[in-house]
Amino acid sequence: MNTLINKQVNFRNLGLIDYQEAWDYQEKIFAETLALKTQNRTLSDAEKVLTPNYLLFCQHPHVYTLGKSGKPEHLLLSAEDLTVKQAKYYKINRGGDITYHGPGQLVGYPILDLDNFFTDIHLYMRTLEEAIIRTLADYQIDAGRIKGLTGVWLDHEAQLNPRKICALGVKASRWVTMHGFALNVNTNLSYFGNIVPCGIDDKAVTSMAAELGAEVEMNDLSKVLKAHLADLFQMELKDLEE
Repeated sequence: MNTLINKQVNFRNLGLIDYQEAWDYQEKIFAETLALKTQNRTLSDAEKVLTPNYLLFCQHPHVYTLGKSGKPEHLLLSAEDLTVKQAKYYKINRGGDITYHGPGQLVGYPILDLDNFFTDIHLYMRTLEEAIIRTLADYQIDAGRIKGLTGVWLDHEAQLNPRKICALGVKASRWVTMHGFALNVNTNLSYFGNIVPCGIDDKAVTSMAAELGAEVEMNDLSKVLKAHLADLFQMELKDLEE
């Protein structure tokens, strides 16, 4: 049982950053945290060191990422097509199928030691979704969950025209998390037409801008979402210099 609890979360906005660069940064923090947990197992309580937590926000240039359970055929583009569209493609180590990241999408990467919060991956996923749902409610967008489907959806109750506004995909090892969520804010939705999003071919994808009829200011949105994440996880957010 972990006797050292650290609720402080280091927040950093990475801005528009290449997917591989952000992934490498996540992997570095992830590996360092796991190494620290391994070291702590050999130490007395007095010698143990608190494990750090991070929350990274960013946007990516056009990129498609395929999770471990995904099917490569869900990318409907050839290598030549990707070049024309100035998009990259990566097979990565999160759960889930294929998704798209691009400018105008707010991507969040919580790299948390859940021993500092709660050790329940299902609850972790639902808590991330809840932060998104509450944020959208602040913008008068009614969103929720659809049973059996990960992510945040509009028209989630009647399901006459259900559409996904936020995708989730995470990796966890020894209760340390990485990867996270992607909220479509001012996203160019045409790029989703080149994939079977998250392996679901019978439901649409949408964005905040598409639903509101106007673009959303990303910095303001980030502040709202950060506040909900901090509240739900009982985090003590600490802003790091960008």
